[in-house]
This record gives sequence, structure tokens and C-alpha cells, in this order.
Amino acid sequence: MSEQIPTPVAELARRSRTAGRTLAKATRDVKDRALEEMANALGKAEDQVLAANAQDVAAAEEAGTAPGMIDRLRLTSDRVAQMMDGLRSLAGLPDPIGDVVRGWTNPNGVQVRQIRVPLGVVGIIYEARPNVTADAAGICLKSGNAALLRGSSSAAHSNAAIVAALRAGIAAAGLPADAVQLVPGPRSVTDELMAARGLVDVLIPRGGAGLIDHVVGNSQVPVIETGVGNCHLYVDADADPCTALEIMINAKVQRPSVCNAIETLLVHREIAEDFLPEAMRQLAAAGVTVHGDERVASYGDVVPVTEADFAAEYNTLDLAVAEVDSIDAALEHIHRYSTGHSETIVTDSQSAAQRFVAEIDAAAVLVNTSSRFVDGGEFGFGAEIGISTQKLHARGPMGLPEMTSTKYVVSGSGQIR
Repeated sequence: MSEQIPTPVAELARRSRTAGRTLAKATRDVKDRALEEMANALGKAEDQVLAANAQDVAAAEEAGTAPGMIDRLRLTSDRVAQMMDGLRSLAGLPDPIGDVVRGWTNPNGVQVRQIRVPLGVVGIIYEARPNVTADAAGICLKSGNAALLRGSSSAAHSNAAIVAALRAGIAAAGLPADAVQLVPGPRSVTDELMAARGLVDVLIPRGGAGLIDHVVGNSQVPVIETGVGNCHLYVDADADPCTALEIMINAKVQRPSVCNAIETLLVHREIAEDFLPEAMRQLAAAGVTVHGDERVASYGDVVPVTEADFAAEYNTLDLAVAEVDSIDAALEHIHRYSTGHSETIVTDSQSAAQRFVAEIDAAAVLVNTSSRFVDGGEFGFGAEIGISTQKLHARGPMGLPEMTSTKYVVSGSGQIR
């Protein structure tokens, strides 16, 4: 298969595979030193990175790109510092490679151990968000994987500047710079990467539904699927209104362009008269456009809600709101529209919370806390590759263990079967 792959991608992938063999046997000390050097190099290159990002942002604004996408694209000194902190946090985490998942000794004395090993060459296809470049590179390096990074054209200058810095840091630590490579070129290059079976071990798409569907539907390389976030907040009849209001505003407003922001608010009818007037006031004050029906409109200004609104991942200051008659109705609504990312209940009822946790099928279920915590950094993973909404191999924020496979090591003293 690999011989059929067009030359540019094939050459990059072969270089990644060579670098990956070195990474696979690198000690934790060496990898952690590389992560520190990557962070240092990124700090030294901050001016170049921000200048490159300014080019990308200007082009996006000129093209009329939506504000939510521009927010994802934009870098600031604080966001560069966060990227550096993420790399350093990874250096402080345990190395998963070589961990024994399980082990036993058979009656004949043969020892069997299942240990964690790198996936190999990981291709990551992502849109906008140049911070993903550093996060993905760092997680792949710490877990012993070579990274092929295929960012979007909208962030081309930003990604090139970031990768140049990261490669300099890797080389300074004595590891091959090809452990992290950018995959440049036109859109057709993405299809070439998806055809690189035998050279690329796994692909991870991170972006909108269109990108994910295209990769999942067309890749010849195994895919770990990340998902879009049509996330719900359900305010139960037994919720504390003040707690629910704080969670609602944080989950919708703190950063609306990301996948763990809520897109739909469901309110039990028994608490609606106490909760929704203040909720609508606070949402309006925060600049949120509410999409609601006649029941919701009785509490404040709304845009008439549509079926498409309930299915939407807005990534903007828009929120679909509905009053529901019961927890059963809330569960049914979420089952119908959820993308399986993150679903939240606010309630003081232990039985309602237990039922919500048991019946909701999502990568993350939250009780009395904001969906904005569904994030690799917030989970203590240092950073994340993405949030997987599939059910095989990895689910939820993907940190270091999720970027490994396993192999069995069988040891004996001459036993035969």
C-alpha cells in the first residue's frame, strides 16, 4: 500500500517512522527534557509566533470568517504561555510507556504481562486552533509517538512558526526533530494522509462535523474519532437556582467557541417560574441570543426555536432553551439531540443525579459543575489530543494513556506447549 502513496506525504511519514523508533526507546528523562526545551523554544519564538498568527487572523477577518472561528484561531501572549505550561505539565506526568496493564503467571510457570507501548506514527488533522499544534506534539512525544500534524490553511503561518520552535526544542534535547512534522500543501494532501495505510498507524481528526465525517468515512488508516459538542445543561426540579445560574453562565459564556460549551438549556417546569426570569436576564446581559418556544418567550426575549437549533453546535453566544415537564422529557431530549460529548445536570436530588448518570450516553456526565471542566488540562492530563466521543480504544479527553496501545510480553524458562 505504502508504495502507492504520493511522494510528499510518503516521505514525511517514512521520516516520522524512523523518528518514532528512536522515541519508542527514549527514557522518561530524555522525553521530559525535550518537553522543557520545546516550551523554552516556544517562549523564545513568541514574537514570531504572534506575528505569524496576526497574518492568519487578518486573512480570516478579510474572508468574513465567523467570530467564533476567529477566536479559536487567535493567539495571545497568554495563550502562548498556556501552550508552554501545557508542555511543562506533561513533563511532570508519569510516562505511560512500559506500564504493566495486567500480568500473571500460568501454572506452568510462563509469565504473561500486558504493557503499554506507543501507537507509532500518529496523524492529526485539525482545524484552526493553533494551540492544538503544541498540545498534540507534546502528548505524542511524551507517549513515544511521532506526530504528523495537518492543520488547516487558515492557521498555516501560525502552525509553521510553532512547529519550527518545537522542532528546535526537540533537537536541543538530542531527539530527532522529525518526531514532530507539519504536513503542508493543498486539500488533496489530507486525502493522501488518509491513504497512508502502512506508514501512518492512526489518524485523529479534530474539528467540525464536516472534517470528522470526511475522515471517518474515507480514511484507509484507522481513526480515533473526536466529536462535536452539542452539550446540554438540565436544571432539575430540585436544583438550587443560584448554583444553576452560575453553572449556566460559565458553561455558555466563558468561552462559547469551544466544544465543551453548552448549546442547549433544559429547565424542569416546576422550577421554571423561579429560575427562567433571572436566567433570561443574565443571558441577555451576557449578550446571549436565546432560541426558545412560546413557553420560554413568556420569560424574556427569544428567537423562535427550530428543530435545527436543538441539533446545532453554535460555538457562538447562542443558546437553545426549552422547558420540560419531567426528567424523563429531559432525558428523551438529550438522547435525541446529543452528540455524546458532555451532558450536565444541576440537582440536589441524589436519585435524579444517579438516574442522569446511569442513563446518559456521553463521554462525560457532569453533576452540579460546569461542562467547561471537560478538558485534558482540567482533568490533570497536562493537555489533550482531543475529546473522543467514540466507544473504542479511548473516550473523553485523550491524554497520555489514550495515546498508547499494548503488547503482551511472555517469558518462560524453556517451557513448550
